[in-house]
Amino acid sequence: MSVQLLVLAAIAIFLVLRLRSVLGTREGFEKPVERNVEPTTRPEFTVVEGGLDNDIADHVDPKSASGEALAHMKDADPSFSVNEFLSGGRQAYEMILMAFENGDIQEVRGFLDQDVAEAFDDVIAQRQSQGFVVDATFYGVREMKLVEATFEHSSKNGEITVSFTGELTSVVKNSDGEVVAGDAKSIKRQKDVWTFARDFRSGDPNWQLVATDG
Repeated sequence: MSVQLLVLAAIAIFLVLRLRSVLGTREGFEKPVERNVEPTTRPEFTVVEGGLDNDIADHVDPKSASGEALAHMKDADPSFSVNEFLSGGRQAYEMILMAFENGDIQEVRGFLDQDVAEAFDDVIAQRQSQGFVVDATFYGVREMKLVEATFEHSSKNGEITVSFTGELTSVVKNSDGEVVAGDAKSIKRQKDVWTFARDFRSGDPNWQLVATDG
C-alpha cells in the first residue's frame, strides 16, 4: 500500500469519526436485501373529555413529565398530533440524513436550527476539501421511539426528542473514485437521537432540528 493511500485512509477514518459525532453511530448486521419499508401505522386516537388520550398514551406515560408536556402542546395547538409529528419526523430523518450524506443540505436547511446547519456545513466542507465523496443508499427506518418531550410555558417552546435507527449503506470515495472507508455491500444500522423544537406562539406548524446525538 502506498504512502499516499495510507494518508487518504487515515483522513477517511478521521472523517468517519467526525460523522459519528454529528449524526450518530453505525453497526453492521446483514448483507443488503431488497425490501419495501412501510411506515408504521397506528389506529386513530380517541380522546374522551377527562379520559385517556391514546395519541399520547401510545408513546409515553400520560402522567409522566413528557406526557404532560405533550398535553400542554395540544392545549397550545389543538391540531397538534403526536402520531402525525412522528410520521413527519420519520420522513424528515431520511431527507436530512441523506442530504447530509450527499453533501448538499440546501433543500433541508429550513428544517435545521442554525447551529445544527453550521455543524453539518463544517463536516461537508472538510470532506470536500480532501476530495472525498460519500456514496450512500437509505433502506428505511428500522426503529423509532419518542424519548422525551418538554414544554416551556413562558416561551411556549416545545421540544421532542426522538431516537431513530436507520438502515443504510455508505462508503467514502476519494477523488479517483476509490473506496477508502465503508462497505457498499453491507447494510449498517445508524443510531441517532434527534431533538426537534417548535414555537407554539407562531402560526408556523413546522419543527426544526435543534440537536443531534448518537
